[in-house]
Amino acid sequence: MTLTARLLPLLLLTAAAPAPEAAPPPAFFEALRTADLRLATIAYRLTTANAALCDRVQPQIGMPIHALTQYGPAARGPAATAFGFESLIGVEAVVAGAPADRAGIRANDSLAAIGDVALPGLPAADAPENAASRDIAEATIADATPSRPLQLTVLRQGRRQTIAVNPVTGCRSRFEILLGSGLDASADGSVVQIGERFFEGYTDAEIAVVVAHELAHNILRHRTRLDAVKINRGLLAELGRNGRLIRETEDQADLLGIYLLANAGYDPMSAPAFWRHKGGTVDGGLFRSRTHASSKARADTLDAVARTIAATPARPLIPPVVATRNEPLR
Repeated sequence: MTLTARLLPLLLLTAAAPAPEAAPPPAFFEALRTADLRLATIAYRLTTANAALCDRVQPQIGMPIHALTQYGPAARGPAATAFGFESLIGVEAVVAGAPADRAGIRANDSLAAIGDVALPGLPAADAPENAASRDIAEATIADATPSRPLQLTVLRQGRRQTIAVNPVTGCRSRFEILLGSGLDASADGSVVQIGERFFEGYTDAEIAVVVAHELAHNILRHRTRLDAVKINRGLLAELGRNGRLIRETEDQADLLGIYLLANAGYDPMSAPAFWRHKGGTVDGGLFRSRTHASSKARADTLDAVARTIAATPARPLIPPVVATRNEPLR
């Protein structure tokens, strides 16, 4: 659950972020940590509260990690200092009250092993910039058995210790802040990506509306199902069958998303409020893609659903759309 590119300046850091060839100041790294922790906290809440709606699950421990090689040459030294890297993989932050927090994992711990899988030590100074090692470590955690303690070997200020984390079962998905994408958001079946501008001027509840919509796409396997019927997402995306089926998946993600929010304890009315007050900025207003309903239409539809949900106290609520996730789109 980490930022995918570590040298591009966040819009929220425009004043503080240096040119790419300069070493970033400490405030830059703390802003990265803050944004990643906000997303990780929202994601943990949504995935764990909605495990009953997901047929693909993983251990959720509330611990966004990153790799030192995600940072470019100029940033790598300052990043190692800011985040306390003692191995290739570090704990960027810990979600308050989540399993990692309860077990005693701390921000700036470094990972030496996940279970029996040893992780690399510090990289060479000229190691190429990439997130592959982070992705492998995240996959190792995701592939563990949710019902069993996860043994993490951590390095903390030169000391090595093994900590058992008792995970919570949650929906299987990764979450990333995508730099350079403004207010875009997407889901590819396994990863949810949220544009960096959502972390400037948007509340956590508003960000959760967007994250829940994208997580709904993954739960409903929309990417795979659209690919199976050869839907064109390029220049022809808005036309004919392409537009009709993409619009169907977007409407479904809006619907399931509001249930995901309610199950996670968010006010379901936050979804129609978001589209009513922020939708024009997010969807482009008059220039929006016709593969999505207008902000007004989304707000009106979700308002009615939210009122029904609010009158139903049982949780989790599982809407009928969940049962369609393995059906072909027609």
